[in-house]
Amino acid sequence: MPTPEELEQKFWTSITSDMTVMIGLDGVEEGHMRPMTALVEEGRPPIWFFTSRDTAIASVLTTSKRATASFTSKDHDLFATLHGSLVVDNDRAVIDRLWSPFVAAWFEGGKDDPKLVLLRFDAERAHIWENATSFFAGIRLLLGADPKKEYRDKVAEVSLR
Repeated sequence: MPTPEELEQKFWTSITSDMTVMIGLDGVEEGHMRPMTALVEEGRPPIWFFTSRDTAIASVLTTSKRATASFTSKDHDLFATLHGSLVVDNDRAVIDRLWSPFVAAWFEGGKDDPKLVLLRFDAERAHIWENATSFFAGIRLLLGADPKKEYRDKVAEVSLR
């Protein structure tokens, strides 16, 4: 039975390695959820995303807006929903720090490409689930274990501030 702190640590480890989240702007049709590559530093918010100025999210993000992100680890051991605010933050020092050949492949003009936008997601809270379905969980169920208790012990609401 992991503690909320252990689930949070597992989340930061997973998102740092798996990197893909679905993110969207709350209440903005053009900002519907879409997959983006998350860049995390030091296992805590903010979460950064490079995108193009002409994407649906960047084109409507003129000020900070409420956003929701959804994460599933590649091995489906962990799921999370994050809530916070998303804003354009083209801080050159952060761009320099996060820049990589993978990011450069999307921007012909490099770090000075006029379409380059860096988004900062200030995640405030997360609901994290550890996958409770496994071979052993199935055996425990056959032996009379309560699946609701097993599930409850693998969920945490975590403040990320």
